[in-house]
Amino acid sequence: MKIATYEQNGAARIGIVRGETIVDTGFPGSMIDLIARWDELRPAFEALDDRGALSLAAVTLAAPIARPGKIFAIGLNYADHIAESKMETPQRQVWFTKAQTSINGPFAPILIAKNTFTADYEVELVAVIGKRGKHIPATQAHEHVFGYCVGNDVTERMWQHAGPQWSLGKSFDTHAPIGPWITTADEVDPHALDLRCLVNGELRQSSNTRHLVFDLWQQIEHLSAAMTLEPGDLVFTGTPGGVGAAMDPRRFLKPGDVVRCEIDGLGAIEGAMEAEA
Repeated sequence: MKIATYEQNGAARIGIVRGETIVDTGFPGSMIDLIARWDELRPAFEALDDRGALSLAAVTLAAPIARPGKIFAIGLNYADHIAESKMETPQRQVWFTKAQTSINGPFAPILIAKNTFTADYEVELVAVIGKRGKHIPATQAHEHVFGYCVGNDVTERMWQHAGPQWSLGKSFDTHAPIGPWITTADEVDPHALDLRCLVNGELRQSSNTRHLVFDLWQQIEHLSAAMTLEPGDLVFTGTPGGVGAAMDPRRFLKPGDVVRCEIDGLGAIEGAMEAEA
């Protein structure tokens, strides 16, 4: 099932995407509320018919989760990206956070902040936590995932490498576009997905999630050893090689560039780069 947050007449609503249409669920709460109650709500959602369905072209898709409780992202998790970054393969997982305010809609403009010039793209599979848990073993991690979406871990490289901590360079406003919807976990093998990033139609990144250094189940086990994972938390699972910072010469994003991130079976997100006013 594909579940989206969309805007209609100035209000945010939750709908089920079927082909090129979206069916309103009538659910009055947020996506996080829905995820927390999914076992209870799922039968009614599955029984919804297509009466009143709207064309996807007639609505504005928003970020599926507007304010996740936590956003964690793993660095250096594909061998080709590690090589292009001239780094050693990590023996332990390397994590950073992205601010809630970095969340952006799947087709909304992405801002290049004032006085910066090193914005970069990173296509990633994003896992959405469904069930609360602490000390989750890898063998049970799949039970705690609600679904998956496409993400772009937009990064301001100058800020990322200004110090040993990456979070500031990863947390600029609009620098976490996600969507276009959440595909529920029962429809997805997270370790067999082709993913791509294109800039102005030029293929920059192309890989498959089977090449993750630390797979998603290991990631969830590691994170949950430190903190309780809760419904609606997001896990960015890593990006493959092909980022602009690793090119010779470097090719950073500029106003007018259009960045498209695709994952087979999950859809695509696309944003135009704009200079911050």
